[in-house]
Amino acid sequence: MKLTWFGHSCIRIDTGSSALLIDPFLKGNPTFEKSGFDWATATKGITHVALTHGHSDHIGDTLEICKATGAPLLATFELAMYMKGKGCEKIEPMNTGGTVYTADFDLTLVNALHSSSTDVYLGNPNGIIVKPKSGPVVYHMGDTDVHAEMGLIAEFHKPQIGIVPIGDRFTMGGKAAAFACKKFFQFTTIIPVHYGTFAGMLDPDASKFQAAMGGNSVVVPKLGAAVEL
Repeated sequence: MKLTWFGHSCIRIDTGSSALLIDPFLKGNPTFEKSGFDWATATKGITHVALTHGHSDHIGDTLEICKATGAPLLATFELAMYMKGKGCEKIEPMNTGGTVYTADFDLTLVNALHSSSTDVYLGNPNGIIVKPKSGPVVYHMGDTDVHAEMGLIAEFHKPQIGIVPIGDRFTMGGKAAAFACKKFFQFTTIIPVHYGTFAGMLDPDASKFQAAMGGNSVVVPKLGAAVEL
């Protein structure tokens, strides 16, 4: 299994013959655009798209990618129906606690402590659990603060890979994110996200999180460089 970060909260997971893209904010994402990485390469071969919630910096290029690739969108019911109304032809509506089963992975929505809307309410925000048929369980926390239900998520789903928002202001900051990781989880690999995108709004790098974690298990990937898991 390979995991690739494309800036902000956008993560690509390649497993088996499937390629899942989570929160595909690429165009308009300063981190992605300044990298010079090619949009077509980042989205090539995508078989599924999933969204944690309905803010524009997470919906991003969902509609364009789904139309170009024919990939279905997996998202909470209100968000999936909203995207259908925008022209997304294939949707897999879900809700918190529910799972969609695919040939190569199962995807479950779990709670996140955040909000979700554009000009309309778009359902509850979520984290995403990805259970590949072969490979470690991945927990993309979405945008969230620390919450007690993380303990139940850890106990029931047993994620080994944590994709953790650390940028502060709109999500946990570095210290809170490190507290959540150490308090509730036994991650073998932690990938920090949701930082450095908007100058003056989010922490510019992962240093606060790394310091609070003591370096343990933290992998700060280079944008567009796949991490083998």
